[in-house]
This record gives sequence, C-alpha cells and structure tokens, in this order.
Amino acid sequence: MKKVIVSVINDLSTDQRVDKVCTTLVSCGYDVLLIGRRKRDSNTLLPRNYLMERMNLLFEKEIFFYAEFNIRLFFLLLTRKVDLLVSNDLDTLLPNFIVSKIKKIPLIYDSHEYFTGVPELEKNNFARKTWLKIEKYIFPKLKHVFTVNNSIAELYKKEYNVDVKVVRNIPRKREINIIKTKEELGLPVDKKILIYQGAGINVDRGVEELIQSMQFINNTLLMIIGSGDVINELKKNVIDFNLTEKVTFINKLPYDQLISYTSIADLGLTLDKDTNINYRFSLPNKIFDYIHAGIPILASNLIEVRKVVEDYKVGEILDSHEPRYMAEKINAMLENTEKLKEYKENSVKAAAILNWETESKELINVYMQYV
Repeated sequence: MKKVIVSVINDLSTDQRVDKVCTTLVSCGYDVLLIGRRKRDSNTLLPRNYLMERMNLLFEKEIFFYAEFNIRLFFLLLTRKVDLLVSNDLDTLLPNFIVSKIKKIPLIYDSHEYFTGVPELEKNNFARKTWLKIEKYIFPKLKHVFTVNNSIAELYKKEYNVDVKVVRNIPRKREINIIKTKEELGLPVDKKILIYQGAGINVDRGVEELIQSMQFINNTLLMIIGSGDVINELKKNVIDFNLTEKVTFINKLPYDQLISYTSIADLGLTLDKDTNINYRFSLPNKIFDYIHAGIPILASNLIEVRKVVEDYKVGEILDSHEPRYMAEKINAMLENTEKLKEYKENSVKAAAILNWETESKELINVYMQYV
C-alpha cells in the first residue's frame, strides 16, 4: 500500500475536514498517517481507521510555536517512508514542499481558508508578510490545490494562475439518532435552545453581540460550544450582563458528541462579520452541520453563506449585528413555528444533496492518480 502523510497544525480532535479526507484516502487504498500537535487541553483521541500522531511541542503560541512546529514537521516527514504528502493550510506547507522536492514525491495542498486574510495576521504585519512570502514562492509551483468554496478558489486563481478545485467541508451521510434527551444533556426542557458552535470562536464572529442580544430574548437558552481566543472575554460578558441563566458554555466536543447538542437546538447561528477578506468569503462548517442536524439557520450576510441558506431555503439572513435587532430577528423566527417547520423539512432535503460522498468525488479523482 502507498503511504501518505497528512499534516495539520491543530490537535486532530475536532477537525472534521481532515478526518473525512483521511478516511477517503483509506477508501482509495492508502496507508494513512495523520500528524498534528498535542496541546495542554487536548482531548484523548478516539480510535479511527488510520494512524494518528501528535507532536509534543515546547511552545504553543506566536513565532516560537510556528518555528518549532515547522522544523519538527520537516524532520518527521524527511525521516518517514512516504509516497504522498498532503498539507493542510499554509502553516504546514513549507516543510511539506521542501520534503516533496527532496524525496521527489507528489504533494497535495488543501487550503481551508484564505489564510493570509485572517484577522490575526491583519494585526501582525510581520507575520502576514512572512506567510505571504512563503505562499507566493510555493503556490505557483503546486500541481494539486483544493479549497473550501468558489470565492476563495477564484481569489487564488487570480493571484497565482493555478487551477484550484473546490471541495466544501460537508458532513458525511448519516442517520441522526438522538440518543440523548435534553435532560440527559443537562439542558432545560421548558426553554427554546439556540446553538452557536465552532472550533475557532474568535474576534468578529458576532458572538459578543449575540450574548448582548440575550437580554431581550426570554424563555431561551444559548449554548456556545467550542473554543477560541475570546472565550474568556465572552464568559466575562455573560456575568457583566447578568445572563448566567440564559447562556451556557460547553468545551469543544468530537463531532459524534457534538451532534447530540446540535440536533436538539431550535435554531443554529453563524454570525461572522464582513470585517476582513477571509470572513467575507468564508463558508463555515457549522452551516452544513446545522443542515445535517435538521435545524433552521440564522446567518450573517456573507456571499457564500447567503448562497447556501437562500438556495436551499433552510433559514434566514441577518442584516445587522446590533444586539436589539438580532434579538428581534431571533424572537420572530422562534415564534413562527410554521416557518421553522418548513426550514427543517428543507434541511432534510438539502442534506440528501449536500454530503461528503457526493462532494469528495473531485478529491478521489486526484488521489487515485497516485495509488
């Protein structure tokens, strides 16, 4: 069997896209090793049908972390027997590219976002210039590139004149069996449930305003599930606005556990702001998670997000992040039971179309070239 090493900079526990890619590689006949890093708060990894390895690093943040990770990854890739390399996002690309040239083996690049446009880099000019130099040097030399939506693909094609294929991060087909009730999940049975979930709950995701809006929403609980840079600040906001009975935080969960919470929600929220190019053209995974869980969506007005919500008629679009307006919109949706029922029925229909089995065909066509 051909050996493939897939590398990503996260801790492997909640990255649905990488898990689906690795599983697809196994189905194509590859021997797969997924490499990431271990964090101090990393969950124990459950067994999968491919091998996983997490590097223990001395640093967890800023320049020393990225330098250590890339050096360690380079030597790991260099010393392992491997026939194909898969790099996820720009922060793993340099060591993969160098090793692919040294070993003369193919490299496939999967860009999960418009990396140099993330807000964290916009505030750090040195870091942004460094990553941009790496991208400009390597990207035009790549043969196979995937990304998550058409808007980002068009940006890359325009900048680097490279064919970029689109494979959206859509869940697999599965029967959602709700084996846990609200009581078993520790949630109130007499309240409506809102859910905001995400592995990267960071600045400009609209969650600050969402929490403020809960002052004007009654008989409803907001679940915020995931991790991110602003979680501690959000928890402080909840206390400051006296909303501890209306807002609950749950740490990041593996998808098989997360889906229990998603499925019992009355409304799924995705609220990224149009403050930078990366968010403007984003298509968050949670959109498809909500669709597959069969719950209506309230989404901010972003190009790719609006297209999915309106094309499949699975929810409504938010025109402003002003907290009182947001509350009025949420209240109106929760009160319109007939419309919610229609959105749920449309979600079931959309899930039959929007699934990984259909979406991954382009991916399989490329990987099968090297088996």
